[in-house]
Amino acid sequence: MKLDNLQPSGSFKSRGVGNYVLQRAAERISTSGVPLSTHFYAASGGNAGIACVHAASTLGYPATVVVPKSAKPVMIAKIWAMGVRQVIQHGSTIAEAQEYILNTLLPADPTGVFVPPFDHQDIWDGNATVMQEIASQLGDKPDVVICSVGGGGLLNGIMQEIDHRKWSNDVQVLAMETKGADSLGQSLDAGHIITLPRITSQATSLGVVRVADKTFEYAQRPNVTSVVLTDEEAAKGCCLLAEHERMMVELTVGVNVPVCFDGYLQRLLASKKTITKDSKVVLVVCGGNDISLDMLMAWRMAMVGSETVQDHTTSLPARVGATGVTA
Repeated sequence: MKLDNLQPSGSFKSRGVGNYVLQRAAERISTSGVPLSTHFYAASGGNAGIACVHAASTLGYPATVVVPKSAKPVMIAKIWAMGVRQVIQHGSTIAEAQEYILNTLLPADPTGVFVPPFDHQDIWDGNATVMQEIASQLGDKPDVVICSVGGGGLLNGIMQEIDHRKWSNDVQVLAMETKGADSLGQSLDAGHIITLPRITSQATSLGVVRVADKTFEYAQRPNVTSVVLTDEEAAKGCCLLAEHERMMVELTVGVNVPVCFDGYLQRLLASKKTITKDSKVVLVVCGGNDISLDMLMAWRMAMVGSETVQDHTTSLPARVGATGVTA
């Protein structure tokens, strides 16, 4: 497991968003070497906003985060705890929160700098470091990398580094989503990028209604498999990690876990790669902010009566295509 839940902001967003903030701060240095007044603005359901505030405050700059009205109180509280200048709730989606920043807040603030949550080369460059570290820690290439997809910034960084190392023929990547936040999976089904009308999944950290163009491009590669599971399966994954690894993670991570049990991964990739007990499979634990003991207990109790947490059986999804899988 690649434990990016232990990043300073509590998620992998410290990599990409942190790099973006660093690059913009470096650009805003006067010819005399004095930093110019700068205020960073981010639209986020939680993790990107927390990462933006952490990076900005570390460099000595203020930050404002605009969250959609669907943002969870626990995530808003964590943004405040990081030292944000202001949290504003606006719109029903991250896209609407972003529009509010671009159309209302930035025009009124000449020092303002917008921080995109996932769709920028500097963010992908930052996220690519996760694969650089995986390669260094393994001392070799992995056979499979399992990662979550919201807007696609993490997948883009991973694929960028795989291309850089010329590993595309050797490394399989599973792009995981929850049903109701599956903008990538539905785009692959449609054959073109679609915009979800709304997010219905509880995995709000994956709640992006439209993926980046580059993500859709990468997802059509032969070494990428899109997998969509239910919130219930993601919750089971969270419970399994808590039980077996003593680690609390959010649904964004939990969705990655079921494919690791009962030969699911072997069957899923049967036509692409032989998976054995000696295969190097890396699960990117991308975040640990949107989780609490109460949430874990509620999910576990919901399983009682139908199946126990110890029952790891997960059947293959209903459809297995060249690049997409839907449960």
